[in-house]
Amino acid sequence: MTFSSVLIANRGEIALRVIRACREAGLRSIAVHSDADADAPHVRAADAAVHIGPTPATESYLDIDRVIDAARSSGAEAIHPGYGFLSERAAFARAVRDAGLVFIGPTPEVMEAMGRKDHAREIAERAGVPVTPRFDEDAVPADAYPVLVKAAAGGGGKGMHVVRSADQLAEALTTARREAAAAFGDDTLLIERYVEHGRHVEVQVFGDTQGHVVHLFERDCSAQRRHQKVVEEAPAPGLDPEVRRTLHESSVALCREVGYTSAGTVEFLVADGEAYFLEMNTRLQVEHPVTEEVTGLDLVQWQLAVAAGEPLPLEQDEIRCEGHAVEVRVYAEDPYAGFVPQAGTADMVVWPAGARVESGYEAGQAVTTAYDPMLAKIIVSGADRESARAAMVEALDGTAVLGLTTNVGFLRRLVASDEFGAGAVDTSWLDGPAAEQLLTRPATPDEAWQAAARLWVGAQSGDGATPFSTSDGWRVAGSPVPAAVTLVDATGERTRVSVDGPAPATLARVDRRGVTLAWQGQTWRLDVPDPMDPRAREVAGDADLVSPMPGTVIALAAAVGDRVVAGQRLGAVEAMKMELALTAPYDGVVSFVGAQVGEQVPMGHLLVTVEPAGDAA
Repeated sequence: MTFSSVLIANRGEIALRVIRACREAGLRSIAVHSDADADAPHVRAADAAVHIGPTPATESYLDIDRVIDAARSSGAEAIHPGYGFLSERAAFARAVRDAGLVFIGPTPEVMEAMGRKDHAREIAERAGVPVTPRFDEDAVPADAYPVLVKAAAGGGGKGMHVVRSADQLAEALTTARREAAAAFGDDTLLIERYVEHGRHVEVQVFGDTQGHVVHLFERDCSAQRRHQKVVEEAPAPGLDPEVRRTLHESSVALCREVGYTSAGTVEFLVADGEAYFLEMNTRLQVEHPVTEEVTGLDLVQWQLAVAAGEPLPLEQDEIRCEGHAVEVRVYAEDPYAGFVPQAGTADMVVWPAGARVESGYEAGQAVTTAYDPMLAKIIVSGADRESARAAMVEALDGTAVLGLTTNVGFLRRLVASDEFGAGAVDTSWLDGPAAEQLLTRPATPDEAWQAAARLWVGAQSGDGATPFSTSDGWRVAGSPVPAAVTLVDATGERTRVSVDGPAPATLARVDRRGVTLAWQGQTWRLDVPDPMDPRAREVAGDADLVSPMPGTVIALAAAVGDRVVAGQRLGAVEAMKMELALTAPYDGVVSFVGAQVGEQVPMGHLLVTVEPAGDAA
């Protein structure tokens, strides 16, 4: 089972993470890439790279035959799947094994058993792991609501919907089936009791081929939006010792029941002093760095060792959990517009000094809708949770991605919030009314106006050789007066700012139209209006339904002349496996339809216009 070269069947930051581990272990690393990633950081970092197809993931990173062919042609002896893409596909693990290569992960048989939520649930029950009640589609009791509809064949929040009443069930099942089929090629669903205000707590487990299984303590991933993790930390704060013991012991028992090897994660929902099994992820998790920070262990190195047939490096009583670690996921998305994925190119990227940053993104690199929009993970640690939280706030203050909309400012506000500090954030908090203010786009702060004005004035100044080459308010007669500049923000608000000091040390870019700067993680664009070009900003009217993101129109239930009612679903757009519905803003008549099902549309594309009922009469 020994090997000297590893092909990484992935891209971005996880590919770089595995490449680094291979280098430290003295193993040759081989990257794969699509057309879009020909010059990506992970391609440049590897010892060798193989082109595996065009940009669409289905024709490159998700194509099993192409990945296996790349391994053969490059002389790879093992394949590490990373996470996402093919990492939990039993068919891929089997194809790797059948090709005479080593799959760095669990066996395909275990992946088949645990990769499906329905099968995993049955195994968990046999192992004595606590589970939530389950219902058949046509036999959900009236008093069972709310219930959770979820895809049996996958995770990541795809195909998952909370249903609060019987009249919502049919539509939720239809939508979940479509999402599950698109994401996993399997539309089988589960319906379980939905536990309100629960915390997502997961246990990191590891098994070897000699039958040893250990846990590496737990992580709390309760800060989620639409079932997608946003902030992760280890250990889980404020957890009852008895619940913690149950989580650890249940996770190890589950792994022993199924004969698990390599890295895995057992996920639970914790509420009211009880723990309920959710699912098992048969791969390395995105959030594995927080476990590494509190245990001092390298999980990827452990994966490489176990895949080579070596026993686990440590026994359970030798593994320690010390301090506290927090991780945030930096996404190209707009948190103030429903977390809509963004596409584009950043012209300035600054990651924080003093923090651990796992990133495969750099300035000038295009972000497209072809792949997941995660740009980086920022990880910090401290002696306790509060010191780690303070370190994360400081790290986000030192982060800037200019030219591309991201969630950095939102992350900073979330981590700095009283609710997060108190450990009061559960899995539904970000999707509920309590987070409304946090999810409202903040007004431009005074500090941003001042910084932008000073930067603009400073950029216009000359070398200071004569009074006329400066912008310090010098006058022929009399003392200088402060310079002033008029700025306008993205909402159209204009402010006249007096400048009486030097430009601050801040993360910013000045161009001929204005200033883009980062302040407390949030990116602000402040323009200097051109008096010779007073054109107003063009915005969509209330009657217009525009595409909230670049993507594919997957449903359209509107035609010109149709009468619709407020809230009626008129269509849907899908991108990056996220589906966003388009609903009528009020009662009225459809006067325009600007797309058809299957059409690729850019963000802001006008899809449907609804004229108010009174205007259409």
